[in-house]
Formats: sequence, structure tokens, C-alpha cells
Amino acid sequence: MPEIFISLKQVGVNRFKVVIEDNGPGIIESKVPFAFGKLLFGSKFHKLRQTRGIMGVGIHGAVLYSQLTTGKPVSVTTSTGKDKHIFELMIDVTKNEPNVISHKKEKNPEKWHGVKVEMEVEGRYVEKGQSILEYIKQTAIANPHANIFFDGPSGKAEFKRVTNELPKQPKEIKPHPHGIELGILRRMLSATKAKNLISFLTTEFCRVGRSSAEQVCKLAKLEHSRKPQDLNTEESDRLHKAMQMVKLIAPPTDCLSPLTESLITEGLKKEIEAEHFVAISRPPTVYRGNPFQISVGLAYGGNLPLNETVKIFRFANKVPLLYHQSDCAITEAITEVDWRRYGLQQPAGALPIGPLVILVHFASVWVPFTTEGKQAIANYPEIVREIKLALQDAGRKLAKYISQKRRAREKFLRKQIFERYIPVVSESLAKLTRKDQKTILSRLEDMIKRRVEIKTGLEK
Repeated sequence: MPEIFISLKQVGVNRFKVVIEDNGPGIIESKVPFAFGKLLFGSKFHKLRQTRGIMGVGIHGAVLYSQLTTGKPVSVTTSTGKDKHIFELMIDVTKNEPNVISHKKEKNPEKWHGVKVEMEVEGRYVEKGQSILEYIKQTAIANPHANIFFDGPSGKAEFKRVTNELPKQPKEIKPHPHGIELGILRRMLSATKAKNLISFLTTEFCRVGRSSAEQVCKLAKLEHSRKPQDLNTEESDRLHKAMQMVKLIAPPTDCLSPLTESLITEGLKKEIEAEHFVAISRPPTVYRGNPFQISVGLAYGGNLPLNETVKIFRFANKVPLLYHQSDCAITEAITEVDWRRYGLQQPAGALPIGPLVILVHFASVWVPFTTEGKQAIANYPEIVREIKLALQDAGRKLAKYISQKRRAREKFLRKQIFERYIPVVSESLAKLTRKDQKTILSRLEDMIKRRVEIKTGLEK
């Protein structure tokens, strides 16, 4: 189970020391210089499988920012369970090559495995809004099986796991013809070991059989026996267009590891003080040949503010998206849903208002971000539609709860009114019937208990 430790301590004016440690499998020592000191040295961008990272740019950007702002090397300690290897390294920006300052090997009697990174950076620390603490909190919501410990300038925070259910391990799949880009296709044509186009199409792509491959070749007006490497620019363009025209089975979806409904509920309960939770996970679907799956969670009531715009948690492959909220397909879909149907206030063309947190998770082998910063999802119609359908499913469940709560509230108020006037009524009835007032009062109280149903936990 994941154990992640993060330390952020101020060591000077606008200068901080950052230490991050995990208990993962570690990195082989021969790969460490490249994994941290060579831009675009990634192990994921050529694979079609849901992953947190894509091209290995993030950690290299952190190393580069550290050395540019402080001039100091980054320390990396790693072990696969055998010896510990400690590197001090920087990036040679002129050659895009790692510059290893030092490398030490130490014994590891505890059999520790994982990676520990230490660096100094310049920056400004904030605790509210789009902050480190908010990012860690949202990461904990999307990963309720992880323990995350944060030691910051203002003290310690612990985000404990609430489930031992591990997410499904995604499998790698081959690219689907409908989702391939022309540039990638040309690279595949030049690198393939297939001897002809039929073999290339059936072995390098998923969901392509021999009859489909023959149909592609026919539409592209290319001979089956042509060598893939021999295709010129115009021929590869025809092949690419023909691949989009042939009807094919959708790609497999076992390459995804979505947030399940139980994980969403557990994650929200862990960090949000609400009274009611709803979770919906849509079936996988496809856009441009790439499988994706939408999951939605709602947290309602409790200590959430009544008259403020709802809070939105956006995730792509379990990574929080804190910035560019207004540019995101998730926000667009939330705005397009008519939340008044589900018991919430909503100004025209705006986000709903009420005691609600909306979580939307987008799982895919390829996330269509709007920019290189990877903070907003592009508004493809298929994606917006799936998010809206998931939100509407969740909204109907929420509306049922809100309706039950409203009815319970009305019954509770009715009961209070009856109880307020029972003494007066019992006194008047006693005078009219000349019977004991206490007996009448007791019977009236019993009648209210029988006829006014109060649902425990809803009468607030």
C-alpha cells in the first residue's frame, strides 16, 4: 500500500527545501541519471495505458527549476530493496544530458525500497485556494488507498487511507486506427518490422483483422504487398484517411483504471464533512479511437456553505486539476446541466449554488488537455456528453435525497406545531368532556407519534 512523505521547510527568504519519499519499487541505479536529468526521457508516452504521467517532463521540470533558481544539485536516493544509491545531479541544458555530481552506494539492512528526492527551490508558500495543501488533499480523495504525510511550514497534516482496496491495474493495448495521428502513423511505418501493409495493420493495431486491413488498403488504393517503409508522404496520408473511414470494433477498455463508486464515496467521506454522498461510474466509451471513462461523485449538506457556488474537484487519471477551471470540459458540462431539477439554485448559464461538492474523474489512455500545462480537458462533444450524463444520473439520486429531506422537514415542523398546541387543546377538551386532562394529553401525544413519521437523521 502506498506511503508518501512530503516535507516543505523554509530555509531562507522565499527559499524552501522540498523532500519527497515513497515506498514504491524504486529505480534501477543505471536509469536514475536519465529519469531525473534528461528531458523527454519517459517510459509512458509511447504506451497506450492509463498512467498519472505521460512523458516524464514533470520531474525534469522540477530539477531544472531547482538548479535555475538556487544553483544547487538535486539529491536522489533510490533502492529496489538491495543497496541504496545516492545521486547528486543536475541537467546539462546545452546538451539535454544528466550531469552527475556524485554517486554513492550504501548498505541497506532495512531492505528499504522506493525513491527519495531532495531539492531547494525559490517560491512563495500559500495555504488557501490553489495551494500545495489543496493539491495533496484532492490527491488523497482520488487515492483513498494511500497514506500521505505532509510536513509544511505551518505544521503537519496526515491523510490516512480509508480502504485497502487497490485500484485495478491497467493493461497496455495497441493503438486503435481511429485514434492514431498522422505523424505517429508515419513513425510507426518507418519503424515496423512487418513485411507488408496487411501484416502492419493487423499486428501494430488493435481491432484490425485481415478483412478490415484489406478494406483499408483498397480505400487507400495501395497494394497489400507494399512494404510499410516504402510509402511516401502522399501514400501515408491516403492510408491514414482510409483508416478513419473503415468501421471497426471499439478498442478494449481494460487499459483503464477508473475511480470506482466505492472509492469515490470513501475518498469524499474522508475529506468532506457532508451528510449525503452519491457516486456514479459510467460505462467506458470512445472518442477518436481512445477509450475513456467518466466517474462522478457528489457530497451534499453537512458543513458545506449554503449560499456559495458549488466546489468542483476535477481529476484526469487521478491527478487533480487546480487551474484553468473555466476552460475545462468538466466545468462546461456542469454548467450545462439544469441543477434546478435536482433541488439546487442555478443562475442562468452559471454554476449551481448550494451546499455541494462535485467530483468528476476522467480516465483515459490519452487525455486531451488544452495546453502543455495539463490543467484543463478539451471540450470534445463526446466527452462533454458523457460527463453530463454521469452528472444527471448522480443529480437524480441527489434529488431523491433532497426531496426526502424536505418532506421529513415538513413533517417535523408539523409535529412541532401540534406539540405546541397540545396543552391548550387538552385543557379545552378536558373542560368540554369533563375528563382527566393528563389522560387526554397522553393520548394526543401518542396519536402524533403514530401519525407523523419522523425519519431519523433528516429532521434538521
